[in-house]
Formats: sequence, structure tokens, C-alpha cells
Amino acid sequence: MKIWEGEFGKKYTDRNDVKDVQEWDEVYQKTWGITRTEMNTEFLGDLPRDMKVLEVGCNVGNQLRVLQQMGFSRLYGIELQAYAVESARCRTTGINIIQGSAFDIPFKDRFFDLVFTSGVLIHISPGDIHEVLSEIHRCTREYIWGFEYFSEKCTEINYRDHGDLLWKNNFVSLYLEQFKDVSLIKEKKYRYLANDNVDTMFLLRRH
Repeated sequence: MKIWEGEFGKKYTDRNDVKDVQEWDEVYQKTWGITRTEMNTEFLGDLPRDMKVLEVGCNVGNQLRVLQQMGFSRLYGIELQAYAVESARCRTTGINIIQGSAFDIPFKDRFFDLVFTSGVLIHISPGDIHEVLSEIHRCTREYIWGFEYFSEKCTEINYRDHGDLLWKNNFVSLYLEQFKDVSLIKEKKYRYLANDNVDTMFLLRRH
């Protein structure tokens, strides 16, 4: 994970620099034909706005800002990269963002009502993914939510001329196979407008 803490990670963060939720929604509209706010509403629309929510790998906080605009008020984020944490803190108000690792989430068991990732699990190597899923599962009381690249089987993708950095997978299946107390509430595939790639959004419940 060291590469994400250096210049490579800083460039990733700078590419995610948008001024507000409207601009972030426009990125989604151009990519998938639907805004992130619309996606979120479809999956989280009926959930209480005072639930405690953690994003694992929040980068500059774009997803958390969308949730805040939707009315969610108890928002937390952890991010490995110090540069992104500082950027997130400058861009957000009333959101608790700290530096931390998905391999050792610095919160107690079942501390959150919902824990989520967005484009983060894809960067965890197949040999390590179960450890990260275990941490997410440990920290949630009820819901696990995700938006990730989709493939029926684990597929490594060259990422900006680097190998060993990105893997598409069926993350719903990974969760369901690893945790017997988790069930699927909803899953939806989103095809890119510019190509045939597919991402998946899913909501799971821990019983």
C-alpha cells in the first residue's frame, strides 16, 4: 500500500478534486448516465439520516459530501494517505475524517450502523481482500454498502501502467461467502456509457 502514500497517490487525489457535490454528480452523469445522488437515493433513501456512517478509503471526501447533502449527519471517513486527509478536511465541514488503514480500522466492533467503500476494494490485492472485508464486517452493526468495479471472477487490470494495483471482482459473492450472518438486500449493475465495463452497487445487511 506504500505506493498510495507517495506521489502516485497524491496524483490520484488531485484527479478527484471537484469543488462541490454538483460537479461530482456531473462526473457520474457523464460516466454512467446517472448521478451519484440518484444512485445513493435508490439504495439508501429509506434509511434514517441520523445513522452512524463510515467510509473506508474516503480520499478527499466526495462521497461523504454527497451523503451530507442528502441529510446524513453522523459521517466518518478513514483514509490512508495524509495528503488526501488534509484535502478532505479543507473541503468538508461537520464530517469526522482521520488517517487510518482499512486493515486496522480504528473503531470498536459494531461502532457504525453502515460501513461503505467506493472504488476501494478494487485496489486491495486478492491475497489481502478477506482481511479488509473482515474489518468492514467487524465495524458495522447492520449495513455494508459498496460501489466497485464488477467482474464475475477476479481479474487483474493494468492501472496507469502499473500492475498489482487493481482487481475487478464479484465483491458481493466475496462478502456472502465469507460471512454467514450477511445477506444481500439490493444489487444493481451500472454500465459505462463509453464502453462495456460494468460497476456494481450493493447493499448488504448483517444480522
